[in-house]
Amino acid sequence: MESVRISIVVPCFNQAQYLDECLQSVLEQTYINWECIIVNDGSPDNTEDIALDWIKKDSRFKYIKKENGGLSSARNAGIKKANGEWILPLDCDDKIGNRYLELASKEFDKHYTIIYCEAEKFGYINGKWILPQFTLQNLATTNIIFCSFFYKKEMFDLIGGYDENMKEGLEDWEFVIKLIKKGKNILKLDYTGFYYRTKESSMITDITIGNKIPIFKYIENKHLDFFHEHLGPIHLLNGKALIIEKYEQEIAKMKIILNSKRYKIVDKLLSLIGK
Repeated sequence: MESVRISIVVPCFNQAQYLDECLQSVLEQTYINWECIIVNDGSPDNTEDIALDWIKKDSRFKYIKKENGGLSSARNAGIKKANGEWILPLDCDDKIGNRYLELASKEFDKHYTIIYCEAEKFGYINGKWILPQFTLQNLATTNIIFCSFFYKKEMFDLIGGYDENMKEGLEDWEFVIKLIKKGKNILKLDYTGFYYRTKESSMITDITIGNKIPIFKYIENKHLDFFHEHLGPIHLLNGKALIIEKYEQEIAKMKIILNSKRYKIVDKLLSLIGK
């Protein structure tokens, strides 16, 4: 077997019920030169028992246990232990298509900064996940690349990893911006290789996006040069209509799907953004 070329990093916190399905999708990959680092971020459930079972199944699975520090901290811990040239983060409640590693690996020698793919949602809502076309302006408006994309470990080291201060979400967006500022060569594979699990609880969190305005401002302050270049003189917060626009159709869908008792959440969000 060739040396490890891809390190898949799976952070886990209190979602052990999904871990088997996630790791099974890794085991079924047609590409074999990988390792999968399972990071137990101080999870109070039976994550450790499940992880240890997978280590027995296949030596390519590895296990790290640490004190709880949040998603960014868990990813950083796993990636620092990684032996692969390329990194693929994978949240423990999601899945990947069995050819994702194979198809991405064929592009590794073409100097891409990021390689990602088409995606689908499953669980509470099912269907194709339609994301905006990748442009720098779209990226400056909101995150348009999900967390499970390929990038070189040397780039992770260069930009300092994921921001461990960001414990309320959107750490992937900030990480992508840091990568893009170092290299703008992006490839989207014509293959559905990522499956994002949707849950009722996460949908409710998504529609309270108004509560994330402080996080938007934090990201803007870190990357003023990027936002000013690609959004013009309007700051991210002042131009929040641009950010919210992407979510309006999703909000309309959620009003239909969610129980009517929760409409108040949506109405509160709309009042926050002046709609």
